[in-house]
Amino acid sequence: MDFNVKKLASDAGVFFSRAMQFTEEKLGQAEKTELDAHFENLLARADSTKNWTEKILRQTEVLLQPNPSARVEEFLYEKLDRKVPSRVTNGELLAQYMTEAANDFGPGTPYGKTLIKVGETQRRLGAAERDFIHSASINFLTPLRNFLEGDWRTISKERRILQNCRLDLDACKARLKKAKAAEAKAAVPDFQETRPRNYILSASASALWSDEVEKAEHELRLTQTEFDRQAEVTRLLLEGISSTHVNHLRCLHEFVESQTNYYAQCYQYMLDLQKQLGR
Repeated sequence: MDFNVKKLASDAGVFFSRAMQFTEEKLGQAEKTELDAHFENLLARADSTKNWTEKILRQTEVLLQPNPSARVEEFLYEKLDRKVPSRVTNGELLAQYMTEAANDFGPGTPYGKTLIKVGETQRRLGAAERDFIHSASINFLTPLRNFLEGDWRTISKERRILQNCRLDLDACKARLKKAKAAEAKAAVPDFQETRPRNYILSASASALWSDEVEKAEHELRLTQTEFDRQAEVTRLLLEGISSTHVNHLRCLHEFVESQTNYYAQCYQYMLDLQKQLGR
């Protein structure tokens, strides 16, 4: 119980120190350790990759499934880790209606025969659409989603840790600066003071501030080491964005190939239907 209370108090102190440092930085009252230009470029590139990946992912989902209600339903099934129920495509539903209408009007009539032929082509178009959606979802959407839900979350977590390390580092720098200023002030004797007791108090204060400076320097070395370590971890993750681009490029090629095959199939089905109707 005592340990938990001490840890809670320690965490509260760290949080307060970070909050104070952050607030003073925003008000222009505290110095801030800046990251180098290369690191900043890596951060900007990562943010851009995340933002555009989200937009491309969402719009591809709209392309594959224009119905927003159906997209929400599929999203919920995925979050619940359940299989998305098979959905009839618009082409397959149209084929069903045409076939039923042909049977009602008479499959031997000119209109009924044509409805059957067109309905069969619509069924084939719907099946081709289903295959395209399945291929695009696996080969294109899934890698993009995996990046956002996996790698990007890791990067975001390490960036938050780095930000906290940076706040701790700058708070230590500020404490050391104040301690040195107080030490220097305490070390200057007041020649107008004639009472020995005040000389003793002044010397004692100077010694106390010397201890405070030594303690602050020790804390600064520790926080600097932790900041440098975390900056290296974050940098390596950010440099991995190049590999993400390579992976997404390969997935984009696969998406284009799937889309090309889909439209080629649809075109061939329509040519065959046109020949049948021509006869």
